[in-house]
Amino acid sequence: MNTGSDESAETSVAPDEVRTGPRTTGRGAGEPVGDGLGSRAPEFVKARPVLHVSWQVGVFVIGLAVVVAGVVMLPLPGPGWVVIFAGMAIWATEFVWAQLVLRWTKRKVTEAAQRALDPRVRRRNITLTAVGLSIVVALAGVYLGKCGLVVPWKIDQE
Repeated sequence: MNTGSDESAETSVAPDEVRTGPRTTGRGAGEPVGDGLGSRAPEFVKARPVLHVSWQVGVFVIGLAVVVAGVVMLPLPGPGWVVIFAGMAIWATEFVWAQLVLRWTKRKVTEAAQRALDPRVRRRNITLTAVGLSIVVALAGVYLGKCGLVVPWKIDQE
């Protein structure tokens, strides 16, 4: 599978459901959905075009509200990115483009997690953390040596 990366240690994520035969438009209940893309609306909704469009509009509006709430939570307290991905998951129940975005995101997160577990990367991160901590301890020692245990601002106590 080509994931658009030139890295040799590339991994791929398997599709949600396995294709068992030729894809047909009239699927039975419980039959695999080919590549797992497409509307997950109930069959009675898909059978009526006007109802299906209304269903899609409703899913889009609800997903948009959740995504907007997540964007608002980015600068404010709250789990902004989690809510944004929840809105994308709502969209992915109905829209192929959202399903593809979520698959791409899952693949990239998996690749990043595997890179973070690489022993060389872990050693580098531990080394950088140790160096940074040493610098902070040295600066704290210099400050305490010059100023003692006094805060650098004056608070008037009455």
